[in-house]
Amino acid sequence: MNTKTQKAISNFRGGLNCAQAVVTAFADDMHFDNSLAVGLACGFGGGMGRLQKTCGAVTGAIMIMGIHICKMHTDNKERKEKTYALVQDFNRRFRAIHGSSDCIDLLKCDLKTVEGQQYIKDNNLHEVVCEKCIADSIKILKDIMP
Repeated sequence: MNTKTQKAISNFRGGLNCAQAVVTAFADDMHFDNSLAVGLACGFGGGMGRLQKTCGAVTGAIMIMGIHICKMHTDNKERKEKTYALVQDFNRRFRAIHGSSDCIDLLKCDLKTVEGQQYIKDNNLHEVVCEKCIADSIKILKDIMP
């Protein structure tokens, strides 16, 4: 397991959500404020506020792609096009591994219910599913970012 993945998993186990874990893993290397990263990504866990839409590890990765590309290009049109292309490549790769990028499909329970949250605990899904999504997101980022 590489250093970024270790940091992200440690942060996740320490109470950060999946999006925060991915974003904070890159904070030092990309020279942005860790506190800002935690705040920015706060609402994206659980597929965006437990709505179970796009996985937080994926949305965290999308934030990193945006920061990375914006540091490389000054023209906003070019930034958007390059970022969108990276996002599409990332999504294709993530879905090839997991079959979906939606939290509901990955966890197969309703996070908004007490029963769903208990199901996560009983089946150790934070470790079995979420940590794998975090690790895979970081690996894909490292593979695709220029």
